[in-house]
Amino acid sequence: MKILIATGGTGGHIYPALALADAACKQDPKTEILFIGNHDRMEAKEIPAHGYAFKGLNASGLTGNVFNKIKAVTLMGIAFTKTNKIVKEFKPDIAVGFGGYVSAPVMMAAHHNHVPVMLHEQNSIVGAANKLCARFADAIVLCYEKCFDELGREKTRLLGNPRASIAKQSVFDEAYYKSLGLSMDKPLVLIVMGSLGSTSVNEAMVTALKEMKADIQILYVSGKQNYETMKNKFSNKNIKVVDYVNQIAIMEKVDCIICRAGATTAAEITAFGIPAILIPSPYVANNHQYYNAKVLVDKKCAYMIEEKDLNGKLLFEKLSRIMNNSKLREEMHENMLKNGFVNASDDILTWMKELVG
Repeated sequence: MKILIATGGTGGHIYPALALADAACKQDPKTEILFIGNHDRMEAKEIPAHGYAFKGLNASGLTGNVFNKIKAVTLMGIAFTKTNKIVKEFKPDIAVGFGGYVSAPVMMAAHHNHVPVMLHEQNSIVGAANKLCARFADAIVLCYEKCFDELGREKTRLLGNPRASIAKQSVFDEAYYKSLGLSMDKPLVLIVMGSLGSTSVNEAMVTALKEMKADIQILYVSGKQNYETMKNKFSNKNIKVVDYVNQIAIMEKVDCIICRAGATTAAEITAFGIPAILIPSPYVANNHQYYNAKVLVDKKCAYMIEEKDLNGKLLFEKLSRIMNNSKLREEMHENMLKNGFVNASDDILTWMKELVG
């Protein structure tokens, strides 16, 4: 099968696309994959680094003032023309769009050339590119039931995020775990707020963590920009501060996580069944992390603290409630697992084969 994948802008769009590509190649080594994304965003480096062919486009979102929108429409037309040529040359069996504004002209060109179009919506709020392309898409994969309200059920299936499959297939690395100074015998709280960390969260952590019991160990991923500030903030030897951690390698031993509520994070913590305190980023499109978090809160998998309400006392109260109650942790664990789509990649690939025929 020849697969054209469009994705870009953020890791939330890019890493699920890469996960699906990896699964497709694992199923059938003869699979041919071509990625298209922005020529000047992270995908332009990240995707070739994973060994996949990549074509870059110049595109921008329909945001800002009228001049920016006119520019975006003009760039989309140019991108459509370029992609139309790429589609004719590559001759894909199917095109899959993972969102980000760059995916819209790619899906349009694929549809124009009578190539089956599948969209993947990672979040609980449908993104602008997927909204635009939904009317002509042949199939739409969802990760949240909430999206049925907007996209209906005729050509949608709730199959989940391929990153959940990656998480489920991962192997716990005991040597790496111990190299972080962690004990195999103590409960672990993992705190991670993204690659750069969050200054506001770090400030609240200083207050909250100083009150934690000594029998609970905490791995605090401060982010690179905050590491020098945070590494000496805690005298408690059970609190380990690092600037980065390979999360997947240690998730099996995490008893509770404090994190953002991006699509990839949500996919991974549900796959592992990890009770969570979610602090959604308020700086993302359509406030989608809040809505992602709310779904998990409503299903009794997690607690949520909005960043505007965040303080050390509130964080300490919620963390203590989870860590001091093993029955509650087990209930949250089971509820998380019920919302994990660990077979997402295989299920999506099966549907793709149905569409190709």
